[in-house]
Amino acid sequence: MTIRVLLADDHPAIRAGIRGALAKTTDIVVVGEAASGEDALQLIAEHQPDVVLLDCRLPRLEGVDVATSVQERQLPTRVLALSAYAEDHYLHGMIQAGASGYLLKDEALETVAEAVRAVGRGEAWFSQRVMGKVAAWARGETPLAPGAARLTAREREVLQLLARGWENRRIAAELCISEGTVKNHVTGMYTKLNVHSRAEAVAWAWKHGLMDDV
Repeated sequence: MTIRVLLADDHPAIRAGIRGALAKTTDIVVVGEAASGEDALQLIAEHQPDVVLLDCRLPRLEGVDVATSVQERQLPTRVLALSAYAEDHYLHGMIQAGASGYLLKDEALETVAEAVRAVGRGEAWFSQRVMGKVAAWARGETPLAPGAARLTAREREVLQLLARGWENRRIAAELCISEGTVKNHVTGMYTKLNVHSRAEAVAWAWKHGLMDDV
């Protein structure tokens, strides 16, 4: 059985490394590559690969949004999340979006093929560093803070900068987005976290460990 894989990561070097590792196998073939979430979703719909190695943080459409769309459209592709982050909000968000596995980028390249094969067979696969959290959630222990999994990566970035005391203009310049876009992200955060002011949002970020990532 040949497993058809799509690579979705905005770093060319990472895609090249993974592609090289998978090229050494006889049962896995890379059918396409994407550098943005929009391109990834389009290629998934077009090629319907068995597995998509999907970076959590992609430009133009977050990995969790791509995974959610795959699930909603009932596409046959299984999602293997690819991330540099072991934090709860990334991990939980991708699981909630239907991902079958979560592969950390610091894993040995040889491990990538192992993870792809497992997910291609319909199994779950998680890096050892996050397995404990996944098992705890499955047992109903250590629940994630309400709202954390629903924040996009960009909303988390904006919230972290708010917690540093930055104003919208400075945040916009730092993230290369407009002030209007920053305001939209702030409004979205308020709704998801059920808060009504910057002070409440910042307090939430510190309380739930979001600033630990900074």
